[in-house]
Amino acid sequence: MTDTTPSTMPSALLDHARAAKGFMPEDEGALLHRVALERLPHGPALEVGTYCGKSAIYLGAAAQQVGGTVFTVDHHRGSEENQAGWEHHDASVVDPELGLMDTLGQFRKNIARAGLEDQVIAVVGQSTTVAAHWRTPLSLLFIDGGHGEEPARADFAGWAHWVQAGGYLAIHDVFPDPADGGRPPYELIYLPALASGAFTEVTHTGSLRVLQRTSGAAGDPF
Repeated sequence: MTDTTPSTMPSALLDHARAAKGFMPEDEGALLHRVALERLPHGPALEVGTYCGKSAIYLGAAAQQVGGTVFTVDHHRGSEENQAGWEHHDASVVDPELGLMDTLGQFRKNIARAGLEDQVIAVVGQSTTVAAHWRTPLSLLFIDGGHGEEPARADFAGWAHWVQAGGYLAIHDVFPDPADGGRPPYELIYLPALASGAFTEVTHTGSLRVLQRTSGAAGDPF
């Protein structure tokens, strides 16, 4: 079902989320905040794909309200679609010395301005490398990393099995209709999650789909 519950996010933090660079529509951010409010009392949340921290503010606001920790994983060099010549490239976040994207500074400023440094913990590195060493059950996993085929496939394989029983897997940019957007989050994360038998969809808004782990335990292979 489509989620239409009003947001309970503090207005000051909502202003910070609105001001941060990023690609999370406000209604989808409100849903992300609500599911984080529900799940964070049961364990940490983890976000794959940080960019400049817009969605991390929605998650961090919930952590501040109910107590909890949000880990956010990104190499901060930009996904494929963020590189020069692509639709979502932003030259203002390119390091002039290295000629590479570097969104870490913007992320840190946005989280600090929002007063969320105690709740939102940056893990700087490749998602696949971090996932290979991760062992902590997650109450909420939000996948919004690279939207190419290989990054999407790797994020699902590396992270989804760490969602605890009853926990949520949230997936951004899920477009069942090819006319609406790219295919990898839909074909290589959303559909495999449902096909695994471990997840059941519980709600969605826009392109944000929320699935609950209804079979198995954190760490169990699918």
